[in-house]
Amino acid sequence: MQTSLMRLDCEANDTQVTDSEPHAANMLDSLVTLAGAGVAAGVAFVGIPVVVGAVGFTGAGIAAGTLAAKMMSAAAVANGGGVAAGSVVAVLQSIGAAGLPAAANAAIVGAGAAVGALL
Repeated sequence: MQTSLMRLDCEANDTQVTDSEPHAANMLDSLVTLAGAGVAAGVAFVGIPVVVGAVGFTGAGIAAGTLAAKMMSAAAVANGGGVAAGSVVAVLQSIGAAGLPAAANAAIVGAGAAVGALL
């Protein structure tokens, strides 16, 4: 009886040691995930300003006849003639005029640097 208990104890210990070791597949999955995050960050860095500009939020202001103009009109009607600071329209116009804020750029660059460091 004592022998069978010892055998179970050894098997349990072997399983615990094996399961706690990192596996190559898990590491590969993590790298793929981080690489995907880096690619997504790069797409966001370039894509957000492009999409915002295409909708009509430009450096020269809101382009007439665009979705941005319709959004601004709706926001102005809802607010009694003005567009509230910090509203969606105001934030999108800011991005269209000046690009992404420095904090967003820093986060994107940081994510890319983290991915680069792991590869």
